[in-house]
Amino acid sequence: MIYFVYILYSKKDDSLYVGCTTNINSRIKHHNSGSVQSTRNRRPLVVIHTEEFFDKALAFNRERFLKSLWSARFKKKIKKNYLERQQKV
Repeated sequence: MIYFVYILYSKKDDSLYVGCTTNINSRIKHHNSGSVQSTRNRRPLVVIHTEEFFDKALAFNRERFLKSLWSARFKKKIKKNYLERQQKV
């Protein structure tokens, strides 16, 4: 089974959300439909980064890292790259 760790960008409040799932498309639909309490008031959300793992423990460890303060620079860089790409479009 493939596990996806993803980062969502909120167009409403300019914030990021990190999650992990086995079905990325379904999970994003849940986020944008308002079914996920933690992102309900932050819609619309856009996927700006995904990583694939074949090991559940590795995926959840990566998610935990991305939610930590240690990953702030990494997430800031991903967000900056996404916003720069959007300005070019």
